[in-house]
Amino acid sequence: MPLSGAARAACLAACAVACSGSGSTAPSTPARTYRMGFSDFPPRLTNQAYVDNLNAWLPHADGAIMHVSPPWAALLAGDRADSLVIAQNVPIANVYHAHAFLLFATIDVTNGLDRSAEAPELVAAGRSITEPAVQALYRSWLVAFDTLIAPDYLGLAAETNLIRLAAPANVYGAVVTMTNAGAADVLAERAAQKLYVSVQVEAAWGLLGGPAVYQGVEQDYADFPFLVALGLSSYPYFAFADPGDVPLDYYARLRNGRATPMMVVEGGWTSASVTGIASDPAKQSRYISRQRRLLDSARAIGWMQLDFADFDTTGFHLPPGSIAPLFAYLGLVTVDLAAKPALAAWDSAFDEPRTP
Repeated sequence: MPLSGAARAACLAACAVACSGSGSTAPSTPARTYRMGFSDFPPRLTNQAYVDNLNAWLPHADGAIMHVSPPWAALLAGDRADSLVIAQNVPIANVYHAHAFLLFATIDVTNGLDRSAEAPELVAAGRSITEPAVQALYRSWLVAFDTLIAPDYLGLAAETNLIRLAAPANVYGAVVTMTNAGAADVLAERAAQKLYVSVQVEAAWGLLGGPAVYQGVEQDYADFPFLVALGLSSYPYFAFADPGDVPLDYYARLRNGRATPMMVVEGGWTSASVTGIASDPAKQSRYISRQRRLLDSARAIGWMQLDFADFDTTGFHLPPGSIAPLFAYLGLVTVDLAAKPALAAWDSAFDEPRTP
């Protein structure tokens, strides 16, 4: 069953106490430039699976990512933005803060599984982010989220270059308008907040729709001038047969000579063959090793993978034709939390000394 806000809060309150001693002792010699971590996305939609998964990954992390959409239905119904954040988001943020994790938060304003479309809740209500009233709801909720959650880095939209490529022009224009206005609102409350958007790396390289040549993300830098860091979404198994084929400047090139900090805020490599893609656990493990080199090349500050565990697609009530099964085997452990070879590769990176 889906986790209610109250149930999640209760589970997390218990977890915050039970897990307070987790985490590895930081090595004394600095080396690794990036924090590592996951999201709270569970392998199954039950309270127990949620808590077990969180307990399992906390010792393997020194950072965390929150990837959330505005609760459009509740906002449209007139619910208070701050009350929604307190009920839905504050409990997990408290766990991350209790562990002194570096916290990234990406706000997803369109459909995360179909960048040509708007958020399902808005579509169901016959509404759109192209409406000034809906943009105003986003802005009020965004300020409440940032104030109450206090992430170290706040992402105002996800995969902006892919939205530009796939969605109607007025939808992308709305993303530009509402995030720039939202950035001003956030900075008026917390002037030092570090803002970003995320870009889809395969799309930037011309490997995921659009012209099959390198595109870069210069338009994103121009359209979102508030960004002081660049979030990266990368699922290279869609474009490469083997992790070793991924160029070493795969991330660094997107800066185009800038010093902008970069962080992976979602991504991974499937450990199983999925539609049209051949893979296995050994290949996923090699990806983790290759990813370390890409991050080192970019002097990245974060490596956040949304999924610590695989997820059971049968329990998520996916609509027909959903691409979600393509992402079902990104976890470093199975749905039952059994370790895959990739977890040892991850821990090898995690156990490296890290810069502050």
